[in-house]
Amino acid sequence: MNIDFSKYQKLINSFRGEANKPSFDIKFNQSTANMAKTEKFLLKMELKRLASACTRSIDLRGLVDGDCKLYEYSGQSHFLDDVAIKVFEENIEQYKGYTFGVYDAVKNTENNFRVIYQKEQNKNSQLSEAMTTTSSQKKSADKIQYPVRIFSLNQSIDRIEERMNYVTPLTIVLDDNQRKTVSSIDISISGLKFRLNSQTPLHIEQLIKVTFNELHHNFQFKKDQALIYQVKNIQSDTNTQLVGCQRIEAEGEDAFKAFLFSYIQANKRRYKINLENTISTLQARTFEHYVLPKLNELPIFFQHKNKAILPRYALTTNNNQSTFQYWQDEESHSNLQFLVNEERLARLLKKTRQGKPLLVYSFIHQHQGKDFFYTLDEDQVDADDGFLSTFLTFAANKSSFAITQLSYFPVEPSKAYLPFALANSQELTKQYINLPPSASVIDTITALDFAVVACDITHSTAVEQYKNFSTQAIDRNRLKQFGHKRSKEKITVDELGLTYKNQRQTPRYLYNTPTTLECNNTQWQGKTIDFSISGLKVELDSSADVCAGDIVNITFPALQKITSTHDLRLIPYEVIRTNKKQSVINLRGYVKDHQHVGRSFFKVLIDKNKDKLITDDYSLLIPGLAEALRTHYAQSMQIPALIVQTSGSRYKIEVLVSNNEADEFLQCLHKLSDRKSFYNFYPIISKLYKDNYLESCLKKLIINQEPIAQVLYISISNKVVQADSSINVRFESELPTSGIRKAFIKKSIEKGHFFAIALNISRTKEPNIEYLNAELSYISAYAIHRSKQLEQEIWSVVAAIQYVDITHEVVFSHGL
Repeated sequence: MNIDFSKYQKLINSFRGEANKPSFDIKFNQSTANMAKTEKFLLKMELKRLASACTRSIDLRGLVDGDCKLYEYSGQSHFLDDVAIKVFEENIEQYKGYTFGVYDAVKNTENNFRVIYQKEQNKNSQLSEAMTTTSSQKKSADKIQYPVRIFSLNQSIDRIEERMNYVTPLTIVLDDNQRKTVSSIDISISGLKFRLNSQTPLHIEQLIKVTFNELHHNFQFKKDQALIYQVKNIQSDTNTQLVGCQRIEAEGEDAFKAFLFSYIQANKRRYKINLENTISTLQARTFEHYVLPKLNELPIFFQHKNKAILPRYALTTNNNQSTFQYWQDEESHSNLQFLVNEERLARLLKKTRQGKPLLVYSFIHQHQGKDFFYTLDEDQVDADDGFLSTFLTFAANKSSFAITQLSYFPVEPSKAYLPFALANSQELTKQYINLPPSASVIDTITALDFAVVACDITHSTAVEQYKNFSTQAIDRNRLKQFGHKRSKEKITVDELGLTYKNQRQTPRYLYNTPTTLECNNTQWQGKTIDFSISGLKVELDSSADVCAGDIVNITFPALQKITSTHDLRLIPYEVIRTNKKQSVINLRGYVKDHQHVGRSFFKVLIDKNKDKLITDDYSLLIPGLAEALRTHYAQSMQIPALIVQTSGSRYKIEVLVSNNEADEFLQCLHKLSDRKSFYNFYPIISKLYKDNYLESCLKKLIINQEPIAQVLYISISNKVVQADSSINVRFESELPTSGIRKAFIKKSIEKGHFFAIALNISRTKEPNIEYLNAELSYISAYAIHRSKQLEQEIWSVVAAIQYVDITHEVVFSHGL
């Protein structure tokens, strides 16, 4: 067993020459009374060893920084320098002879090269530790900064022409005939960008004369020929201006334009194409196609029809299916017209002008097997009217109580299409086709008047708060005013799936035939809606007590009459999804022993009746409509989403997808940042990283599972000194009582800002590279290293965290 005796060096020195004396044991025991038995025993053995006689000769030649000479002691020869001789003699006197203690002391003199090296190593180690401590402290300080960059989905610049990075000297002549020598940055057939290293005042639309000083080697200019350009944009930074210009072409044939076209085509691989706009567009498309399929809000498109506002289309995902199904009645007919009508639209528009959403409280009353919807928004009754409080308490005690946050955006057909950012590259525009929406799609979108985003912000704390809002009984006669009359004419709301890739492996066919579903010795009668070789969808006459993952048995009594080769009784299927009422069930064939009767039967049925069966095209009425409305919503989306990416063995959050940088919460985060173009998301990210909360969430989540929801209470002081001392963040669950939450909110408002943020953490699917290939291939053609880096970023995304600002609702529900 090895032990470091350096910490006991003083004790060892005090016992030099004492170990062989009779009094040693008594003195040693007294001096080591508080020492552990093991160390005490080993130290005693060490002292005995140092006191024992040594017969080794010492030769320090080449081992010390000194001249060694022959030194004899008791007939034994040693080669020692002056320092070693002095140490030898001192220790001989202490130990009363030549012992191992003397030997060790002489071998460890100050000028021994080994000792010098060890000291340097220790010094470097201490310096390294000090630097590590400083670095650790700096890293700790850096942890108050979580810089996040915003990617907007409503800004995609498709350049008409390719720009070539090309530096050449130019002479520009301004209005007052002032001449400046500048350098170009990039050049296109009709445009030019140059760097002006001065603050000479330029203005947009200003005309300037440009002379290419060296390009005459390739093109024959007329003597003193100057081209006219118009200033289109200016970027200033201290004493430098980046000026973008567009050429004002001369009348008639332009030889210079033809020259530039051929010159750029011939040299663009040498000088490289300017890819800034393509790269930013690709990044935006990447994050868009991760975020949109994980939307928790429900976008609904409305149109006026017969002097009424009616919902026409809804964009649905797995995450917002519960909201879509909430507004369906017992027959699965949509009743979204109860959520937004003429009167509520007027109040919603007023809120929109104020930059605020509108809260709608609702519940569903069931009577004689029918659903009756009741809704009341926050501005529908006078604030001083006690009915609002009694309604909220009455509704909150219903299991169907819901709080929906509404926001409005106009429908603009121009937002239904987003071209590739390929600058009309002839090689790639032919390879990747991205046609604009058809005339029928544009006509359909033009007929839509506006859209509303319905976001379900119901959370347990709010429900408990509203339950205690009032102790009075509700006025039932007045309550009837907020109930919606059931319409005899059922309104069709087409559900458009928000997806970037059709996940169906086999085509579906619409077909209606009786079925019997059996599970745990219970049977339910129903009928099929559609089927495919691998699965089917059934609608039952009553709710079934089944959930995703259950194995059920399906019988087809009518189909059994047309076949004798297949036994269509009790065929096993796995439940994939159910609606809210558990009456519409999506099923997938459950294969046992490598055979499934349903699969083989439906394959035969489809093969023999392809001409008669109606295909479910999934795109519903108009091909391309789902993609156009998806593109429109991407450019109108107001609810932000943080992107979670892998970085080695850890997760990083450095990207926010948002079209609204003017949001109050974002403005506060911008003030917290020490970088101009970034936002410091310390309030959210620090909480997600603490105690590995985010990591534990992602371990639990699977791709199609409902998101993990959490509410954050955030306090930001007006006097921001340092993020960790000026910001207080708590999960809602960490503030267990209404009184504690009220105190937190009040104190936050007094000190500065209070925000309540609802988080929804979702696992993302694999990327659809086909959707991104056009821009990715274009970048790869001119900057393969950059395309590889972008491809790594694309595959690194693992989750999306949508957050909704529910501050208004939380403050209201706490009576503040």
